[in-house]
Amino acid sequence: MSYSVGQVAGFAGVTVRALHHYDDIGLLVPSERSHAGHRRYNDADLDRLQQILFYRELGFPLDEVAALLDDPAADPRAHLRRQHELLTARIEKLQKMAAAVEHAMEARKMGINLTPEEKFEVFGDKDPEQYSEEAEQRWGGTEAYAESQRRAANYTKDDWKRIQAEVNSWGERYNALMDAGEPPAGEAAMGMAEEHRQHICTWFYECSYELHRCLGEMYVADERFREFYDSMRPGLAEHLRAAITANAARHAS
Repeated sequence: MSYSVGQVAGFAGVTVRALHHYDDIGLLVPSERSHAGHRRYNDADLDRLQQILFYRELGFPLDEVAALLDDPAADPRAHLRRQHELLTARIEKLQKMAAAVEHAMEARKMGINLTPEEKFEVFGDKDPEQYSEEAEQRWGGTEAYAESQRRAANYTKDDWKRIQAEVNSWGERYNALMDAGEPPAGEAAMGMAEEHRQHICTWFYECSYELHRCLGEMYVADERFREFYDSMRPGLAEHLRAAITANAARHAS
């Protein structure tokens, strides 16, 4: 049984022009011609075309494909094994590239689905993405970071307003607590520390007591976090760290 050039082009997903070119350069010469001189391809021709297309997909130039296929010592099964190995390697490379692209996409989300105008409206002069690159470098491989990204990516303008309102309310009440002279290890301060932890759990990621304690240390050690909390009231960062430590200790006992 033989097939016309148009039929073969349809089978293989190539153009008639490409098949004519393969014939002209001797890469794929049809085994038969019709009485009118038209190209006719048999099953062996189709097998060769399949080999050609495999090698072309792998990036081999046509002259190298011809040399490989016309090697008299080559075993057809060896071609298939070689192509399988090359395709497997390519698939692995593409999978790694796809994973890298997915990671880049996730990193670029950064969770704040707001226009610049909305960001200023919700957060004022504080840029919620100011430290996003550093955050990814420091915690990008952690489950908490990934969970925070997944949640925040879906938040609306109203969600961010609510989050900011909760932060403001908490800051005002902590300020009042310090005005009243409450010690960090007192019930009131530990309660505020627990509310702080629950806020993180609710909106961003599951924050264990141990992780919360580490965050408390960072609020004091990192001058930017210290500045954020001390802007609510001077000394609040130190007081909060001690309250977080006391709260974590009572839940560990």
